[in-house]
Amino acid sequence: MPKKKIIKRALLSLLILAAGFFIMQFMASLKKAPPKQPSANPGRLVEVMRLSPEDRPVVVSATGTVQARKKASIVPQVSGKVVSISPAFIAGGFFNKGDRLFEIESVDYELLAEKSRAAVAKAEFELSQVESQARVARLEWDRIRIEKKDRPNPLVLYEPQLKNARAALASAKADLKQRRLDIKRTRIRAPFNGRIRSESIDSGQFVAAGQIVGEINGTDTAEIVVPVALQDLKWLTVPRHQAARREGSPATISITVDDQKYEWQGRIDRSLGEVDPKGRMIRLVIGIDDPYDLKPSSKTSHNYYLADGLFVDVRIDGHTLPQVFLIPAGALRENATLWLMDSDNRLIIRKVEVIRRESEHVITRGDIAPGDRLVLTYLAGAVPGTRLRPAEEE
Repeated sequence: MPKKKIIKRALLSLLILAAGFFIMQFMASLKKAPPKQPSANPGRLVEVMRLSPEDRPVVVSATGTVQARKKASIVPQVSGKVVSISPAFIAGGFFNKGDRLFEIESVDYELLAEKSRAAVAKAEFELSQVESQARVARLEWDRIRIEKKDRPNPLVLYEPQLKNARAALASAKADLKQRRLDIKRTRIRAPFNGRIRSESIDSGQFVAAGQIVGEINGTDTAEIVVPVALQDLKWLTVPRHQAARREGSPATISITVDDQKYEWQGRIDRSLGEVDPKGRMIRLVIGIDDPYDLKPSSKTSHNYYLADGLFVDVRIDGHTLPQVFLIPAGALRENATLWLMDSDNRLIIRKVEVIRRESEHVITRGDIAPGDRLVLTYLAGAVPGTRLRPAEEE
C-alpha cells in the first residue's frame, strides 16, 4: 500500500477520535450535579419495653427439710411379756390416736389388783369399827363429865385411831387405783395420729418399764424450718402467739420429680426467735396440714407426700405492693436510675425508688408513668439527649 494512503487513513482515525471526545465533553457539560444534602443521624439502635404498673405480691423463696411436728418414743410404763402386736406397729405403718399398738401380759397386775381390793375391804371394816368405838366413847364422856369446860383426852374419844383408820383406807384405795392403772398400761395405745418410724419388739419378748421399743411421727401436721433474710421480714406476717397462727403468710411447698412439679399449701406458723450466727438469717417455721393426704377431703391425685426428711422448695407470699413497676434487673442503671426514651426518641435518665430486688426483677416506683418506654440495651457513654432508634421500628 502506498505510503501516502496510509498517512491519510491515520489522519482520518485521529479526526474521528477527536470528534468523539469533544462530543462527550459537550454532553457532560449539559448534565447538572445533584444538590448536596447532609446525612441524617438515625440514632443508636436499642431494645425497649413499655412500662405498666401492677399490684405485685412480694414473694420470698427459701428451701428446707420436712419434719413432723409431733415426735415421740414408745416407752412402756410397766414390765412384762408382749402377748400381742397390732399389724400397724411396723416401720412405715399408719395408725390413729387411741389405736392399740401392742399389749403386755396383765395377769400379774390383775392379781395385785385383787390383793388391793381385799386390802380396801379390810381397811373399810377397821374404819367402821373405830368409828363405832369413837361414838360409844363420846356418849360415855358426855354422860360422866361434871363440868362443861372439861376437855377429854383425844385418845379417850378415839380421834387418833380414826385418823389412822382413815389414812389406812385412803392408802389401800390409792394402791388399788395404781393396780388398775398398771393393768390399763399393759395395753399400749397411740398417743396421736401418726406413722411408725421404727420398732424393736416382737410377740413373746419381755420388755422392761422405761425401755424404748419404737419411734413415731405425727401425720396431722408437718413443719419446715426455712431461713429468711432479716430484710424480708417486713413483707411477711409472722404470728406472735398461739391464737394467731392461722394469720401467717401463705406458702407453697413444692418438689420437682422428672421435670414435673408437685405442690402443697402451707402457712407461716411461727418464728423460732433466733438468728443463725453464720448466715445472719432468721428461721421461720412453715406448717402444712395433712402432709400424707390421709384425710377424706384430700384431692391430691398423685402418690407423692411430704415425708419426714424430704428437701423442698418454699415460696412465701407476702404483702401486696400496689401499683408498682416490675423491671428486669439488668435495666436498673447506676445510682438507682432508669434509661427512658421520650417522644422524640431521645434518651432521658430518671431516678427511681428501689422497693425490692428479686433474682431476675426489680420492683420500683418513682418519676415514671404508664406507657413510658424503658431502654433495655446498654449504651456505652450514653448521655441525656442521645438520639435512639427503637428496635421495634426496624
